This record gives sequence, C-alpha cells and structure tokens, in this order.
Amino acid sequence: MTNKKPNIAVLGASGVVGREILGILAESNIEFNDIKFLASKRSAGNKIEFKGKEYTIIEATPDVFEGVNVVLASAGGSTSLALAPEAVKRGAVYIDNSSAFRMQEDVPLVIAGVNDEDLKKHKGIVANPNCSTSQLMLALKPLDDYAKIKRLIVSTYQAVSGAGLAAIEELTDNTKTNLIGMPYDSKAFKHEIGFNVIPQIDVFCENGYTKEEMKVTNETRKILHLDKSVPISCTAVRVPVYIGHSEAVSIEFEKPIDANKTREILKNAYGVNVIDDPEHYAYPTPKDAAGKDPVFVGRIRKSIAFDNGIDFFCVADNLRIGAALNTVRLAQKVIEMGLY
Repeated sequence: MTNKKPNIAVLGASGVVGREILGILAESNIEFNDIKFLASKRSAGNKIEFKGKEYTIIEATPDVFEGVNVVLASAGGSTSLALAPEAVKRGAVYIDNSSAFRMQEDVPLVIAGVNDEDLKKHKGIVANPNCSTSQLMLALKPLDDYAKIKRLIVSTYQAVSGAGLAAIEELTDNTKTNLIGMPYDSKAFKHEIGFNVIPQIDVFCENGYTKEEMKVTNETRKILHLDKSVPISCTAVRVPVYIGHSEAVSIEFEKPIDANKTREILKNAYGVNVIDDPEHYAYPTPKDAAGKDPVFVGRIRKSIAFDNGIDFFCVADNLRIGAALNTVRLAQKVIEMGLY
C-alpha cells in the first residue's frame, strides 16, 4: 500500500491503441510523479506530445523500467512476454493489453467496474481482456448478479480497427477498387473486406471455433467466475466497419427475468448506456459508439428460444473500452487501491 504518486510508463506509445491510451490518459484525473513513453527501437527518438509537453519516445529495454510503478502496455504478445517479467522484477505493476497472460491462472483478468476485487490477487501482472469480451462484460455482470447466467450465445460483428492499421487501410483501398470494378489482392484478411463480411477472426482451433471465439468463451468464464458447466458459444465475424464492435447476445438465466427488468438493470449499470426504442428506430449502431466510452445496449427482448431468456444487441468503440479505456481504468484502480 502506498500514498505516493506513481511513476508511469506507456509501452507501445506509437501504436494505434497506444495513441488512444495517451488521449484517454490525458483526459483522466490520474496523478503521477513522472511519465515515460516507450516503444520499439524503430520508433525510439520520435517526439510525442502529452498534456502540452513534448516527450521523446524511449526504446523499451529492461532497464527503462527501473523506478516505474505502473506500466500501461499495448505492444503485442511477444513483447509483453519478454518485458513484463523485467518490469515486475523492478517493482512495476504491468497492465497488459495483449493475450499473453490472460488465461494464466495466477494473473487476474479484469474489467474495471466488473471484477475489481480480482486486482488484489495480482503478482505484478494484470491482464486486459480481448476487445469483444470487454464490452460484453459490462452488460453481462449486473444481469448475472441478478438472475445468474445458465447459458450464453454471442455473435460478434467486429470492426477492422481490431486488426490494426494495415486492416483499416485495406478496407479503404478494397472499397475503392470495388466501386470501380477492379480486382483486389487482400493482405490483411483472407478474403476481400470491402462490401463483404468474413466469418473468421484469428486462426481455427481443433474444435472448429476460431481463437477469437474461444477467447470470448474462456475470458467470459474467467472474469465472471462462471462454472465450467455453463455452456458458452461464440461466432466472430469481421465486418466492413472502421471502429465499433457489435454483438448479438442471447442469454438463458437460472432465475426469471423479463425485458423491462433487464432495461432497468442496464440503465443503472456502470459504463452502460441503453438506447432501446424500436418504435422510433432507436437502437445502437457502431457509428453511435465511435469515440465514446459507454457500451451501448438496445434491442432488449424476451427470448422466444429459452426459458428465462433475454436477447439484446450491444456496440462499443473497440479501441476505447475494448483496449485503451480499460487499460487506463485499470491503472486508475491499481493506484486508487494502493496496489503498486
């Protein structure tokens, strides 16, 4: 436990999510003693502006974590595997945005406002969940608290920004070639993404699900502490949208719950904004979510497939709640709870 202002480091500061972290960190009220911005050798030496001051990006080597208390990391799995132990060894709490540590038993996987208590179990590393899991948890947690999840089926419609800068550029280029009837050689995706949807995100596993689909399944179970007997299934689809993941969610509960009660619970839930007036065509779309913090939920209805079942549609900015926003919120929680 400590009361001193922490020294902070942002790792992967020059990447898509890293830049988003900087923006959210600048908007936040996190107080710190010192801050440094780290990236690969390629980006080292470049200048970066933060809160009106200019900083020089430093190459991320083990020694630069000396004296750092909290690391906000968004630099990919292999980088985190190499550098997280080095940061922890030097006394830092490493908040990781990659998938490197998510399913390790002794690493808490946390969504701020959902399972904050799990932060107390950290041994130096805290994992930030997958983007599609992140938005789902803010909607599921209060409903699980009320009626207990018995079965969960999710279909995700994921924006190209989840696959990085090259994927964003590919959507633009591929759309242009489609409009003039020219052929296109896809690189970021296995199929054309312009005017198309691709029912594959990440590689296929032996069970026929993709790695992305299994992330949603396994991470949901870990974050909500759901029993292994609770069936969870996910289908993940890439769609030609720049920013904003959408999800169609079907839940069967142990206890009775109706659409009105679901709306009431979600209207009072942390980080959730309900837009649900179908009569006036009011429901969330990815454009509503881009650049905003909440998870937007709508199309709330009683399921006709399950007893005690509820269906809804939710959208969120995948670069914010799905990555950068939760990373900053976790740093804030670690600092507030004196866990560094």
